[in-house]
Amino acid sequence: MKRIVILTATRAEYGLLQPIIKKLQQETDYEMLLAVTGMHLSPEFGLTVQEIECDGIPINKRIEIVLSSDTPVSISKSMGLAMISFSEYFDECKPDALMVLGDRYETLAVCCAAMNARIPIFHLNGGDVTEGMVDEAVRHCITKMSYLHFASTEAYRTRIIQMGESPDRTFHVGAMGVENALHIMPVPLSELEASIGYELGNHYAVGTFHPVTLENSTAETQIREILSAIDCHKDIRFLFTKANSDANGRIINQILSDYAAKNSNLYLVDSLGRKRYMSALRYAEFVIGNSSSGLMEAPSFGIPTIDIGDRQKGRIAGESVIHCRPDRASVNEAIDLALSENFKKIASNAKNPYGDGNTSVKILEIIKDFMEHNKINLKKKFYDIAFSLTESIGAQ
Repeated sequence: MKRIVILTATRAEYGLLQPIIKKLQQETDYEMLLAVTGMHLSPEFGLTVQEIECDGIPINKRIEIVLSSDTPVSISKSMGLAMISFSEYFDECKPDALMVLGDRYETLAVCCAAMNARIPIFHLNGGDVTEGMVDEAVRHCITKMSYLHFASTEAYRTRIIQMGESPDRTFHVGAMGVENALHIMPVPLSELEASIGYELGNHYAVGTFHPVTLENSTAETQIREILSAIDCHKDIRFLFTKANSDANGRIINQILSDYAAKNSNLYLVDSLGRKRYMSALRYAEFVIGNSSSGLMEAPSFGIPTIDIGDRQKGRIAGESVIHCRPDRASVNEAIDLALSENFKKIASNAKNPYGDGNTSVKILEIIKDFMEHNKINLKKKFYDIAFSLTESIGAQ
């Protein structure tokens, strides 16, 4: 029996991975070991491990690494804790492979431990570009440590190959978020409202705003500018989820919390979980903030996305996405555009560039092919691409 550890450290990551987790559970020749860490185990960020427990998915290991601070120093210390703890965990359970998604700092630390233990890494969502985040470099580092690559678009697959990874190990499978958007049965709006204790009505937006981690101390200014724009739209209700435990994430959460306490048109929750979040998107007028879900999941519901600032800069976006600067005037203009009948029609007809919703099936078939036919050889050969320089180095 083959053992595959699946890593989850955040609510969003778990929601995306859940279809694969459940499919692996049903495979008699595979043992799925779920390792839970990071924000999941922090009461400050909603203790979202409870969502995993409610889904009835067995947790093989809980590893706490989050410190009570989100400074660069504390994040580096959390990475150190992750590397130490997961090296011990891998030695204990001796998995045949590790599956990870995305680009977070704790994921990089865990992959370093797996690499040293000679555990093949299967990576989802490599090749993406997010120019405003430290995650950009983290993601590409994970790519170079990984053996199998599952890209969400063909352009991202090409980029992974450009980094020297073999086309034979790199696959365009679509995004897991699209699968969730297309296959999760939503709860009725009244049930969603009852579960969060807040009346959304028929005129509301869903928001999430994270720090732009390659900028210096812009989180406070940017979230205040966004709230200043929201102040101009008291007729709209805004359902916000908290920011991640990135550097300065706590600043954003505190400002949102203070605003929500004084303004009835914004409601803040720690986390909605996969089903409630997808349900909230289905009934919403638009999505606002800088979460990747606005680019990947929201287009499947035919609603506009207002993508604020540079966090997602460079990532492929469909016609339903409005990009704007993180200032009051730009956000106001974007909200007006999202509410216009013309743009609503564009969004409702826009194609989601991230796949057809069958991603987990494709991933599992590829993994089984490689593992059951002994195709994994960690002595990777760098895949060179022929190219010519179009500009002379040092030209005046």
